[in-house]
Amino acid sequence: MGDLLIREAAGEADLHAVRQLCRDYRALLADRLAARPEVLAHYYDAAAYEGLLEALPETHARPDGVILVAVLDGAIVACGMTHRVGPDACEIKRVFTASSARGHGAARAIIGAAMDQARRDGYREMVLDTMVHLTEAISLYGKLGFAERAPFYTVPDGFGDIVRFYGVRL
Repeated sequence: MGDLLIREAAGEADLHAVRQLCRDYRALLADRLAARPEVLAHYYDAAAYEGLLEALPETHARPDGVILVAVLDGAIVACGMTHRVGPDACEIKRVFTASSARGHGAARAIIGAAMDQARRDGYREMVLDTMVHLTEAISLYGKLGFAERAPFYTVPDGFGDIVRFYGVRL
């Protein structure tokens, strides 16, 4: 396989690929949360999720956010995106690598590029939420300097055992 390239998403073809990666991410969560369907229904309701995917370009628009893609051998294989959640803080969302491209460092590179862009944009902190079932992601966040932190939104009753929050100073 060739070199991994991280770049900003541009155009409908890129957005189509990003939306498909996000659907694959939701499918992974559905599998890992099979014993807790209420969590998937709350955070990733199918119809609401499709609406969210359509709004990605607006939600993560410059200058407050960015949608990044990882390209390997000419194909988009990973994505991640940021948006403002406070005066000095942004949130990173939907970091996901296609199963066929895992092991190439795409998620690490996406997060690193997002952190660099957030610094250039004047953010001083990057935050995220994740599910305890995403152990690979939690391990990677730790390696990149993220530490567990207090929630930055109100967690619905009954979900406190599933959702974890992390942040890193930029």
